[in-house]
Amino acid sequence: MNMALDALSDVSDEALLVAFGNGDREAAQALTLRLTPRVLGFAARMLNDRAEAEDVAQEAMLRLWRQAPEWRQGEAKVTTWLYRVVSNLCTDRLRKSRGQALDSVPEPEDESPGAEAGLQQEARAKALEQALQELPERQRQAVILRHIEGFSNPEIAQVMDIGVEAVESLTARGKRALAANLAPRRAELGYEDG
Repeated sequence: MNMALDALSDVSDEALLVAFGNGDREAAQALTLRLTPRVLGFAARMLNDRAEAEDVAQEAMLRLWRQAPEWRQGEAKVTTWLYRVVSNLCTDRLRKSRGQALDSVPEPEDESPGAEAGLQQEARAKALEQALQELPERQRQAVILRHIEGFSNPEIAQVMDIGVEAVESLTARGKRALAANLAPRRAELGYEDG
């Protein structure tokens, strides 16, 4: 069966979804293995809660499977549609938990090795996660999609249902806010001024 999955690695997401909609279980497995880690990572960064992110990723993938039989190739990219679903699910969960103080949210656990470089990388990752959580929700979403998930501005515009200019504005303001938030910690995080 691995040979079949390997053979599907060059097939587009859209073609795999259509194949699944037509009953191809291997296409579903290939698409699940390809997309789930990405949407889980996005949800975890948005929510800062691994368990909640797993629930969101699972729900988003279920919605994708329900959509498969009606999927029309060429109308939208599977990833754009799926990230929009994840984005909406995260927004719903964030709205429900608005009353929770930022300090009461536990830090995500990092399983990296205990070497000095690993500790420094962990400190940098935590500092970035903390700084991301301080951004307004829409800025955080745009920055994560652009600079962590690697989406283009037009793709982000589709996911967030806004114009490209608004994406550019959100990402620029988000990056400035992150830089300002992290600037006092440059030395602590091992970045040399230069």
